[in-house]
Amino acid sequence: MPGGFCIFRETPMSDDRKPHPLAERRVVYAMPGMDAVGIRRDERYRMTDAGDLTMDIYYPPGSSGAEPVPAVLFLTGFPDVGAERMFGAKFKDMGSFVSWARLAAVSGIAAITYANSDPADVDDVLRHIHQKGASLGIDSARLGVWSCSGHAPNALAVLMRHGRAGLRCAALAYPYTLDFGESTRVAAAAKQFGFVTPARAASMHSLPRELPLLVARAGRDDMPGLNEALDRFVVEALALNLPLTLVNQPDAPHAFDLFDEGTASRQVVRQILAFLQCHLLS
Repeated sequence: MPGGFCIFRETPMSDDRKPHPLAERRVVYAMPGMDAVGIRRDERYRMTDAGDLTMDIYYPPGSSGAEPVPAVLFLTGFPDVGAERMFGAKFKDMGSFVSWARLAAVSGIAAITYANSDPADVDDVLRHIHQKGASLGIDSARLGVWSCSGHAPNALAVLMRHGRAGLRCAALAYPYTLDFGESTRVAAAAKQFGFVTPARAASMHSLPRELPLLVARAGRDDMPGLNEALDRFVVEALALNLPLTLVNQPDAPHAFDLFDEGTASRQVVRQILAFLQCHLLS
């Protein structure tokens, strides 16, 4: 789901390994200076027998590294092997993640994208940021999370594990969330599309009460069970009086940030960036 669409709905790549057009899809909103941000590529966060696992860091214009800046982590919920098989690229190298990262950087926030062998590798990414943040020019006490679609259940699990220690906020776009009661909508989608649900047995009480959370809902989302689960998630969050910001784009399809050129969708992208600025730059 680079930027949101389901990778397992797509036809596998042919042997010539040409990048799939969807892998190059960029966010429909753009800002001046996006293509000129500084990037630190292939920062190793863990060594494995199969090779290094790395992350890329996009820095705000004018950032020298001498003064650490806040950062947002673009968090994934699928193993990269599936993305490479279907699209010929890791998630961090797809146009959706690259353009979102550049948008964050020109908004004054460093952006971190990363490769994985397993979605649980995000814990090692966070560990590396907390240990090496100063040398990387990142303020590890001001970290946010961005995630979307089938990546979002892994993000929710991260918030439950780490939200009280170093995370300032999270933004979830058209996200799969949690199953409640007897519902199995999210579990069925995870089985169909291949994303992980580490928090499937957790409750809403496991979310940190003080962590601001933005949810961007696509009113015409046709992903199976997504909005049914999301709507219940919002109700449960409000019942607990969690600091939730709901942005509802009633006419938007799934992955509207990539496929809907309308003014309303671009406005939602701006709202997400403003939310991150509010909680990470203050």
